[in-house]
Amino acid sequence: MSFSEQLRKEAEPIFEACYQHPFIQGVAKGQVEKEQLIHYVKQDYEYLNAMIQTKAFAMAKCKTREEMEMFNTSIGFILNSEIHPHRNFCNIAEVCYEDLQGFPLAPTAQNYINHMLIVSHTGTLGEAIAVSMPCPWIYLYVGERILKEFEPDPSHPFYEWISFYGAQEEPRMNAFLRKLDILAEQASEKEKQNMKNYFFLSCQFEYAFFDMAYKLEEWPKHQGSEIEPLFSL
Repeated sequence: MSFSEQLRKEAEPIFEACYQHPFIQGVAKGQVEKEQLIHYVKQDYEYLNAMIQTKAFAMAKCKTREEMEMFNTSIGFILNSEIHPHRNFCNIAEVCYEDLQGFPLAPTAQNYINHMLIVSHTGTLGEAIAVSMPCPWIYLYVGERILKEFEPDPSHPFYEWISFYGAQEEPRMNAFLRKLDILAEQASEKEKQNMKNYFFLSCQFEYAFFDMAYKLEEWPKHQGSEIEPLFSL
């Protein structure tokens, strides 16, 4: 069993929990509140900006153009394609996508972003890949499973979101998994453990991100305080 296969096997309970989360089940059933959709898009817009930065930090650690192109392709996908599921949510919530950009981060999004940026900036290439893998992997999993179990058609309010993540092939993710396996074979036991720890913490953050959107998580309000949280480190 490869390193990535072992990670996926051990992460099955978190993947299952993400699928069963009421936010994802609401997407599957076409029953998500307008405020939850808006909160999700506000936070995910900033998260994806940080994911681009995470991949840019990782690209700086690459030694070959083939490795660089892998990250370049992924960055281009986020910039040019991953706006489509956001627009689906915005259309259903009847809001303008551009009006949901530039908002302060909720605690979970703040912590998740800092986790990714710190690891990708200070860690090895293998650690930088590991910290960013749960996001595409979990979204592919929940999208595929919704398509299989709910069989939504184009009349479903979230059909575009579901099909975007569940119906496409994922060559970008598979390329990263192959690279992760190669790097794990070359890594010390300490580095491999770091890769594993960072991966699982990101998995937990993925679940927490859905929970953040569902519960409309925000920072506590303090009377007389006008201090806003930083976007990232």
